[in-house]
Amino acid sequence: MGKNAETHTFKSEARRVLDIVIHSLYSNKEIFLRELVSNSSDAIDKRRFAALTDTDLAPSGEYEIRLEADDESRTLTVWDNGVGMSRDEAIEDLGTIARSGTREFEDQLAEAKEQGESQSTLDTLIGQFGVGFYASFMVADEVTVVTRKAGEDGATRWTSTGDGSFEVSDGTRDEAGTTVTLRLKSADAEDGMNDFVAEHSLRSIVKKYSDFVTYPIKLQTTRTETVSGEASTDDDAKDDAKDDAKDDAKDDAEPETREVKTWETLNSMKAIWTRPQSEVLAAEYNEFYKHISHDWTDPLHVVTLKAEGTFEYTALLFFPERAPFDLFQYDTPFGLQLYVNRVLIKDQAEELLPQYLRFVKGVVDSPDLSLNVSRELLQQDRHVSLIKKRIVRKVLDELAQLQSEDAEKYLKFWTVFGKALKEGISTDNDNADRLKPLLLFGSSHHASDLTSLADYVSRMGEDQEVIYYITGDSREAVERSPHMEAFGDKEIEVLLLTDPVDEILVNVLHEFEGKKLQSVGKGAVDLGSDEEKKAAEAEREEAQKTHASLFEALQSTLDEHIKEVRLSTRLTESATCLVGEENDMSAHMAQLLKQAGQEVPVPKRILELNANHPVLEKLQSIFDADADAKDDRLADYAHLLFGQALLAEGSPLPDPAAFGKRVIDLLV
Repeated sequence: MGKNAETHTFKSEARRVLDIVIHSLYSNKEIFLRELVSNSSDAIDKRRFAALTDTDLAPSGEYEIRLEADDESRTLTVWDNGVGMSRDEAIEDLGTIARSGTREFEDQLAEAKEQGESQSTLDTLIGQFGVGFYASFMVADEVTVVTRKAGEDGATRWTSTGDGSFEVSDGTRDEAGTTVTLRLKSADAEDGMNDFVAEHSLRSIVKKYSDFVTYPIKLQTTRTETVSGEASTDDDAKDDAKDDAKDDAKDDAEPETREVKTWETLNSMKAIWTRPQSEVLAAEYNEFYKHISHDWTDPLHVVTLKAEGTFEYTALLFFPERAPFDLFQYDTPFGLQLYVNRVLIKDQAEELLPQYLRFVKGVVDSPDLSLNVSRELLQQDRHVSLIKKRIVRKVLDELAQLQSEDAEKYLKFWTVFGKALKEGISTDNDNADRLKPLLLFGSSHHASDLTSLADYVSRMGEDQEVIYYITGDSREAVERSPHMEAFGDKEIEVLLLTDPVDEILVNVLHEFEGKKLQSVGKGAVDLGSDEEKKAAEAEREEAQKTHASLFEALQSTLDEHIKEVRLSTRLTESATCLVGEENDMSAHMAQLLKQAGQEVPVPKRILELNANHPVLEKLQSIFDADADAKDDRLADYAHLLFGQALLAEGSPLPDPAAFGKRVIDLLV
């Protein structure tokens, strides 16, 4: 063991993922080199940025990444002069999986295997977790890391065979940066193991995955050269050269050779965002996206943007195909990479994107910003604000184009990122009109397809003046809601809003194309033609008068819970339901807040009764009975009706035990 050596155990989640990496991970094992090169590039970016304000941190030579292969020892070394790591950082960063959600990863991977998914599907699942450095153990029996943090004197040596533990000791390194040395497993083409010490393999992998990396990736190559003789100025040597016998001997001898080692740059280092889109292959965009996002899957869509004039900038943006597992962890950093004349000045510039577009990946490069711009200046810089405004509009316009020209691709996007996009309605007033047409919802007219607001409006009847919707936990729950009965009978379409964010959405999305949005569970609902509405209203008013005294009695009994009892225009089969005022918080919203640990007072609601249901006549007969016999029975029925209305909408009972006792008493 080395000096000051310590043995550590991988954290449990890292150990589990490491075991998966080693034994069953990735079919395309060459991907490990892309991950190591990407890590080196990130480390150089960090050192380069730090050196902008502290020139002592800059290296003496150029920034570079070196690859060195040794066929005899079967080792491959990846060297960089990036920012490096301290001892504590090496223990923490190399001993912990980089992303949360490890248990979810294991569960999904196990499920995919049980269902016999293809290897490509398994690879996609694995790639979502960004196991990066751990990919080295797919091809190596032992991995050694020697690292020295920029600005520090000491180095750290980290070694592991992937057996669940790693050793950390003092190391030696002449300058800041990191060296990763892999003791490779035996080459086995059938197992996806290429010979990763072979020059042609390394060239091919770098060209395929890392050609666009902005720092030189150099490979140490060995070439055989012929040694040419040097002319002599000695007279005797000249005489000897004229000797015929010696000339004949020279002609017969083998030429003298020597091995020369050189560093050859393998990548073009061309900033891909500066190249015309017509000259860039889709595969090149895909690999660049994987490089900046640490995703292992291809992007869903590529967006390019170039602004010229008094203020210039270029943007290359990507819509991922899959969401990271931390998409809805709102403290997770996000943003685009910001470059000034191809010099990275911020890796995640949140100033360039609103949070609801946090899924967008990419780069922005401008020659008109300062290299020394600080976070505070970025937030205040007028040019940065203009870039953000233009990027947001470009992204939303691109989504609108996808929606109209490639509905299948847009639906794929919406399924993954629709919830995030909905957040923009309440946070981005400037772009609300661009966002509204992009929204998709479930519909009572479609068993599975989603619909846009524009499509809903196009199907509205002549007498329909509002867009109806209902919120709830699931499609099945809202479809069974008593509030939907009259709408089903009259074949009036209702939007089915089942995402938790929808409750927030409808509080700010009041109208679309002049059509008001209205919940089927709030306010008064008048369906049908004007003549039908008038007739129904007259009939209801008459019935309301007939049962007025009964309703007063029910109201008195349930006064703690409800504000009014009235006849319903919604119900055709169920006996009762609960209805809120238009501006009241919905019961579903109250439940969501309670689940989040927030206790909120729920406004009293209205108990609606079905005028055509036998239970109303039963209640009226009880009420009309002798006073001595009716009070207790009427009170029990009132509480049972209230409880049934709560259960039908999925709300909890205020007193389940009392409700259960009343049901039993009714049965006996």
